[in-house]
Amino acid sequence: MSNDSLLTQSSRVALSAMLHDLGKFAERARIAEKDQKVGGEKRQAINEDLYCPTFKGQKTHKHAAFTALALDLILEDLPPLVGENPAPFGSLHDRAHADDSFINAAARHHCPETFLQWVVAAADRLASGFERESFDQYNQTPDDEKTFRNHYTIRLWPLLASLANPDGLGAEPKYRQPLLPLTPESLFPLSTGEVEGKDKSQAQGEYRKLWDSFREGLRRIPREHQGNLSLWLDHFDSLWLTFTHAIPSATVGSKMAPIRPDVSLYDHSRTTAALAVALWRYFHDRNIPGEEALRALSSPREEDASTDRFLLVQGDFSGIQNFIFAEGGQTQTMKFAAKLLRGRSFYVSLLSEVACLRVLEELSLPPTSVVTNAAGKFLIVAPHTESVIKTLEKIQTTVIDPWFLEHTYGTSGINLAWHPASGRDFSMGSGEVSPFKDLMRKLFEDLERKKYQRFGLTRGLDPQVFSNYLDRFEQGACALDSRAPAEVTEKFVQMSRLSWDFILTGELLTQHGRLSILAEEATEASLTLPLLGYRVRFCEDVKDRAERERLIRWWDFSLPEPRQDGGGNFIWKGVARRNFNTYVPRLRRQDLDNPQFQKLDLAEIEEGGIKSFSMLAMEDRTADHDRSRGGTPSYKGIEALAVIKGDVDNLGMLIQNGFSAPNFSRMASLSRQINAFFTIYLPTLCQKEFPNTYTVFAGGDDFFLIGPWHSTILLAQRMREDFVRFVGGNPHVHFSAGMAVTKPGIPVRHMVEMAEENLEAAKSFVKESKSQNSKAANAKFMEDSKNAVTLFDQTVPWEKFTPLVAQTKNLEDLIGLYNLSSGYVYGLLNLSLMAEKVKSNPHNALWKSWFSYRTRRFLESAFRKGGTSKEEKERQITQAQKTLTESIGEGITTHRADYKIPLFIYLYKQRH
Repeated sequence: MSNDSLLTQSSRVALSAMLHDLGKFAERARIAEKDQKVGGEKRQAINEDLYCPTFKGQKTHKHAAFTALALDLILEDLPPLVGENPAPFGSLHDRAHADDSFINAAARHHCPETFLQWVVAAADRLASGFERESFDQYNQTPDDEKTFRNHYTIRLWPLLASLANPDGLGAEPKYRQPLLPLTPESLFPLSTGEVEGKDKSQAQGEYRKLWDSFREGLRRIPREHQGNLSLWLDHFDSLWLTFTHAIPSATVGSKMAPIRPDVSLYDHSRTTAALAVALWRYFHDRNIPGEEALRALSSPREEDASTDRFLLVQGDFSGIQNFIFAEGGQTQTMKFAAKLLRGRSFYVSLLSEVACLRVLEELSLPPTSVVTNAAGKFLIVAPHTESVIKTLEKIQTTVIDPWFLEHTYGTSGINLAWHPASGRDFSMGSGEVSPFKDLMRKLFEDLERKKYQRFGLTRGLDPQVFSNYLDRFEQGACALDSRAPAEVTEKFVQMSRLSWDFILTGELLTQHGRLSILAEEATEASLTLPLLGYRVRFCEDVKDRAERERLIRWWDFSLPEPRQDGGGNFIWKGVARRNFNTYVPRLRRQDLDNPQFQKLDLAEIEEGGIKSFSMLAMEDRTADHDRSRGGTPSYKGIEALAVIKGDVDNLGMLIQNGFSAPNFSRMASLSRQINAFFTIYLPTLCQKEFPNTYTVFAGGDDFFLIGPWHSTILLAQRMREDFVRFVGGNPHVHFSAGMAVTKPGIPVRHMVEMAEENLEAAKSFVKESKSQNSKAANAKFMEDSKNAVTLFDQTVPWEKFTPLVAQTKNLEDLIGLYNLSSGYVYGLLNLSLMAEKVKSNPHNALWKSWFSYRTRRFLESAFRKGGTSKEEKERQITQAQKTLTESIGEGITTHRADYKIPLFIYLYKQRH
């Protein structure tokens, strides 16, 4: 499928570029003082002469020297990179080419001399968005440590905390990322005082602890995978993310080249690697001689900076909802509902991953060439050559389109779009002029155009693709989607092979936390259908020799495991990680004895299996001991589900216009961080605190969840609170959500439609009209529009939703105290609607009078009995009415129709 030699060489270039700033990590951990294996401080002095530039008689950017030192230190745990033939790098055994060694290419990025050194140096500059001139000025900046906040003590500024801030570079966030390995907990920034101090020695100790954990984690990568450098590099990428996601990539700048320490070492390294491979391949694939290539890369000429050497390749999964929510016969669909839904949702992520992998394999690009990949969208940096474009066209028309035509009949697909870019296009620019912003805008436009070219799906395909189509329906249509021909019969249901694979996937997800991607000829696959030229096998380990030989990728997608030291949950488990949000509620032993479940058919359900929607609908009911009779328990609360659909507001605007200093690394970091909230943190939150939540999909910037109705309302509230904390309280970054309460037996597609309609209502919420007069006005619009939730036909901003939900407890206390009837509470619904419509109809202002009258009448009836005096009864009634007016009456005055939310929650919790 790919040119192994070219892929291996490209992977070496990627690893060299990815580790070019390894020295920043190592130097801050003070490895020269601790590790004498490679000569310690003496070797470091030699390295400074070799790898560091000089400014005003002093060596600067000493981390480059530490890169060489650290690479020597970890070389034994890396794949062979300095042997007899480490192409494209020179061998250390060949003096004539030793200067072009792997280590020199990585470490000489501040004083490059050879072509390969310039490849890494140029990619480093482009990833940061520097023009050649500003990079040279940055290169002359001394390692300044005049303040206590030096490169040891300073901590990463959370990018999301200052996104879309109209104050621009002058604004410093009040939060910092803790210097910890990646866990669901360490994603959240903390106040500056908690993580950033004056003690340099303590700060170095934190780096040292992180470095030691990184070294230990490096040894966990399977050594047998070192022979497949692309596979090994995929594992290493996840390791590098785990231990460098919170390390600032740059902490020192100047007036001419200001630095905001808001890009992690991981995000900068990853984008540098992608750009470096594309640069090297541009010259390699065009057979441009080394000397000519060196002159072009090192040249300050405008024509060289403006040459389109890069091709940005986008992939977009269209028709996701059609793919996930296709339905057939109601009885058959409901029989497999949970497994089918889970399998389809996982398949979207899986197909996106293998489509991305197919592009990489066909272009002989390493995994680090993927800059973003989330929620059915990916971005790859490729060299801009004619052969690459022809290959992309071939993948689209002969691999991707035929698969989707055969199995989804054009209702879904993955579209590829590509756009050329020059080095100048990656420049941050200055003021209102930003070439990188223009590049991002063009990429968005390309993808939008591609979405409306669905009927281009058959271009270049055999026009007889649908010939004899009806003859394939000898067994009828698939009972689970009503559109594909039935090909297999399982459990007395006729279905397509794809539907059967969905069900298999739904089952296997409960049993495994890893899967392997194998070559198509592999026979040990778990699923019946090949996926775009690959076979998939769910497995915890790869033991069989034949399987190892066919292994292309091995991914861990299991939930994070708690650390023994209590420091959060482990993400890194020795192999490449894909953060598919796979959390689903599973049956526990005690669930099988739940009296509520006795009416359900549990014959085929075992401990550890996925809970059905009918089970989830019962989870929020509570025992009503007053109504239980003769050992038969009674329950109160409705038997219902809640569905919630949401996404981050204005994300396109944030990506295109939210950065005051936009560059490739920041764009990649933003995408990765938002995706991490929904794919790393959210499943952990569900597992620990909302265990009955069913994740249909969650990733990128959107989510769709199903769960017990009341628990899901509380989960939505918690998600919003945690997202505010996640973005450092930034009022410009938020999400909206639509919720619907429904019976468990209705088709999932109808659940989706209700949630989608409510999400649209939430997205339409605006506090004040939009103005486009200034950046500040646009930022204010993002703060004051959307950022809302719709529930029970009421759309409210999130800041009102929490106090509204909290009103439910107050209602419960008052109703219990005064024994208020359901009729009285139902009457409050009408009064809240009247309060909402006072402006449109002055007659509705009488709601307060009606409230006082009804409350008085009810209390007089309630206090009629009893042996107290008439005066005492009057005093009690007056006090009760005052209490109810101050609580419920003021609640209706404040919230008007929105008060329906706590009223409905209370009534649903009490209903029998």
